[in-house]
Amino acid sequence: MRHTTRIELTNLADVNLADRGIIKREEVRRVFVEDALVDTGATRLCLPKPLIEQLGLTPFGHAKARTAAGIVDRTIYSEVRFTILAREGSLPVTDLPADAPVLVGHMVLEQLDLCLDIRKGLTYNPDHDDDWIEEAY
Repeated sequence: MRHTTRIELTNLADVNLADRGIIKREEVRRVFVEDALVDTGATRLCLPKPLIEQLGLTPFGHAKARTAAGIVDRTIYSEVRFTILAREGSLPVTDLPADAPVLVGHMVLEQLDLCLDIRKGLTYNPDHDDDWIEEAY
């Protein structure tokens, strides 16, 4: 069964520049995606290249990823701030081909203490009574 969620993506470097008064708040690059695919088989937050370009993210590394098509090379880009179900976090992102959906991987779910329920879709972790409990690092 396919589960999707709404996600807000914001260029974290832009947020930091706006916080320091270097750019205006309205210059912060931001994108709303209504149908991001919750993919428990994905590790990271993965964005198609056009969204990466729209957000103005910069590449800083590479990683190998196991996909249905085999092992592929992916580029790692600068961090985005993301918001799902009123919870916010930040992570670097991995690129995807232009025609791919946004993939919300398990690192995002863990950071925001969210679970995928087969019937209800994306939910707050029921073991925590809707409280946001973060893992100690």
